Amino acid sequence: MISITEKTLKDLEFNTVLETIASRCNTEIGEEKALAIVPFKSKEELLINLKQTSEYVSSFSNNNAIPNHGFDNINYELKFLAIEDSFLEVLSFKKIGTLAETAITLLQFLKKFESYYPNLYQKAAQIDIIKLINQRIDEVVDKFGIIKDNASPDLIEIRRNISVVRGKINQSFGMAMSQYNSLGYLDDIKESIVDNRRVLAVLAMYRRKVKGSILGNSKTGSIAYVEPEATLRYSRELNNLEYEEREEIMRILKRLTNDIRPFAETIAAYQDFLSDIDVIAAKAKYANKINGILPNITEDRRLFFREAFHPILYLNNKEKKAVTYPQTIELHAESRIIVISGPNAGGKTISLKTVGLLQLMLQCGILIPVHERSETFLFDRILTDIGDNQSIENHLSTYSYRLKNMNYFLKKCNDKTLFLIDEFGTGSDPELGGALAEIFLEEFYDREAFGIITTHYSNLKILANELPFASNANMLFDEKSLEPMYKLILGQAGSSFTFEVAQKNGIPFGLINRAKKKIEGGKVRFDKTIATLQKERSKLEKTSLNLKEEETKAREEGKKMETINAKIQDKLERYQELYDANQRLIYIGQKIDDISENYFNNKDKKTLIGEILKVVEIENSKRKKLTVKEKKVKEVVQKKVAEEVKVIVEEIREVKKEKKIKAKIEEDNKPKVALKVGDRVRMIDGKAIGTLEKIEKLKATVNYGIFTSKVSLDQLEYVQPS
Repeated sequence: MISITEKTLKDLEFNTVLETIASRCNTEIGEEKALAIVPFKSKEELLINLKQTSEYVSSFSNNNAIPNHGFDNINYELKFLAIEDSFLEVLSFKKIGTLAETAITLLQFLKKFESYYPNLYQKAAQIDIIKLINQRIDEVVDKFGIIKDNASPDLIEIRRNISVVRGKINQSFGMAMSQYNSLGYLDDIKESIVDNRRVLAVLAMYRRKVKGSILGNSKTGSIAYVEPEATLRYSRELNNLEYEEREEIMRILKRLTNDIRPFAETIAAYQDFLSDIDVIAAKAKYANKINGILPNITEDRRLFFREAFHPILYLNNKEKKAVTYPQTIELHAESRIIVISGPNAGGKTISLKTVGLLQLMLQCGILIPVHERSETFLFDRILTDIGDNQSIENHLSTYSYRLKNMNYFLKKCNDKTLFLIDEFGTGSDPELGGALAEIFLEEFYDREAFGIITTHYSNLKILANELPFASNANMLFDEKSLEPMYKLILGQAGSSFTFEVAQKNGIPFGLINRAKKKIEGGKVRFDKTIATLQKERSKLEKTSLNLKEEETKAREEGKKMETINAKIQDKLERYQELYDANQRLIYIGQKIDDISENYFNNKDKKTLIGEILKVVEIENSKRKKLTVKEKKVKEVVQKKVAEEVKVIVEEIREVKKEKKIKAKIEEDNKPKVALKVGDRVRMIDGKAIGTLEKIEKLKATVNYGIFTSKVSLDQLEYVQPS
């Protein structure tokens, strides 16, 4: 049976997670339930709850969003329904009606989309849908929370009479106001409201001349507020009718309460269902915020959290826009206990708390921020010993308290226990405390418990190395700056970097050497060896990261090249299609030209039509019947390709033009060689090379071997010296 103590919840700061979830609830009852979340005792219930939350998370990304589940607390109304002969007020019925409507809408939705939300539907299927509750309430109460006129025959009649009497009051009041205003008895404001009754604003000097009841005076005493005599009679009649209305409404509400009272359990079930959904929704919102998922829960004794984030730290860093480093931790039958060592402030405690908190969250039905390939099993107990726990009330020192805690561990620890101990063995003499801690570790190991320990004790590091099913781990440090890298490395103990950190913080080197001489040489060498190994591992880790980055870049470049090649291939295919289409048109044009020439010669219309029809039929046989949509698509593609080709041709033409202009400029700027007899020359636009034989004024005779030619000197260019 699963049993996790309050101390464990406190040590792992589980309440902070619950407060964050509770803040995402829509209802008061939902908040209360969220704050009261505890680990599930049954694996079956836990798995259903986890799947329900996972299904709700999926609703954020699909098209079937789960309807609203908000409601007003009706605990007060439920208490009254339990009291015989009691009746509820109108607003109470409005709250009940809204709650029932919301619950029924959600129940019907989950029934409709059972295939999307099977586990949520399983929860909904246990609750009856009773539409009679809303029907009864809707017969009496309108959407504004007011009793309807037709709630009873007597109420219709009473309200009709009230309406008539109010009309008479307004009529008589209007006549009285017109009369006394014409006589000049009224103040400029003419009328006012006193005790929810219309009154005349009569000047004090004329108050005796106005017949009626004086209901008050102004602060200055200059105005008397008088209800006219003609109105008084109708006002009394209205008071009587309003009293009858209240009595009738009370009777209606009592009747309605008695109609609803048999469904009190169903209404309570609706509220309980909606509040449970509110908690599930809040957990889903929280999971969405921390990228929480449901890892695989196995029967095998294996805990594997890949790329796990501490949720509290993750959200805090997210607000600060700081980086949160994930950890990968694995515990299984052949590596049950991990001893994490290394200097302070390196992330040992956070790594330990991450495992504990994530496992606790999962066993409370909360999705956790890990990689989708992560997996774990359910522990019966999670035991923790984290932080300095001096007990003033019990007069216990830190070490005494921790020994008391270890005693509890020894009583409860078994093969289904996860224990988490921070700074194991501290609080006492290092030699003696370390020896006792070693014995405790051996005992936990023999009981096949799973656990993570953080320590600075060398004997515990050595023991973890010697035990077949235990292993060391360390938090990676930068070998140069000695700054933490917040990455857990399994398989190797960590150095405390005591002397290195001291040196970095300005402690004189002479003092550090004196300190080294005070302790055993073996310990110094052991710690130094570990430190050296850690530095080497840090180098390897950096190299590995660089290689991964290069690999990623190469892969991305490869993908880009593939995309570019695909685009080029597509363009080539389209251009080939355009070329083939143009060639076909040229061929048809040639055929038509041949036919036209034949007709020009023989004037045979019959042959002409036959030849044209033959060409048309041949071409039509090659065509495919296209739909209107396909035709439009083809036209768009052809148009696009034609525009592309046009642009490309224009660019080519522009480039050729520029080259031609450039060549001409170069030629013009080329220094002219003074030609003389015997030079090898050629025409500027020609290829044939000849020998210059004679120059006469601006004319030259060129011998090409077979023939001679006379040309202008400016048309010749120098080829080579004679």
